[in-house]
Amino acid sequence: MLEFELRRSRRQSISMEITEDLHILVRAPHRMRLEDIERFVSEHEQWAEKHLERVRIRREREQPYESSPEAVAELKRRAVAEIPPRVAHYAHLMGLHPAGVKITSARKRFGSCSGKNSLCFSYWLMLYPQEAVDYVIVHELAHIVHKNHSAAFYRLIGQYLPDYRERIKMLKQ
Repeated sequence: MLEFELRRSRRQSISMEITEDLHILVRAPHRMRLEDIERFVSEHEQWAEKHLERVRIRREREQPYESSPEAVAELKRRAVAEIPPRVAHYAHLMGLHPAGVKITSARKRFGSCSGKNSLCFSYWLMLYPQEAVDYVIVHELAHIVHKNHSAAFYRLIGQYLPDYRERIKMLKQ
């Protein structure tokens, strides 16, 4: 049985997440029995181990940058210089018009698209190959058309990046 931290609240469902410090956090309703929570953790053990490894690899990739303000500044500089022109390129190809482009320090997501079509990208993306960066850009642009991850959403991405599945794998390595 995996070790986990349990947080109970007034929620209706149970969830599991991997924290940045490589712990398993389980959130559960106040009234849920401990046996049911432990069964949930046991049933999701493979998922947890897979995601623990992903977070561990990402942390190793980011580690040299965390201790060096100069290295982080370089990632930010590159992101500001490289991402907006790539967004403009793909937005033109796709006939889309994002409301804005912002560079953030987000660690849990590489990009996002607001309800008002403003795009955000993490400067940590600069640690990945250009093909992976382009995938995140096209992915977020596609959210201007489809605010979900439906089949139509991925068909739209596939029109511009037929190899998008390989690019997704780059982000998970």
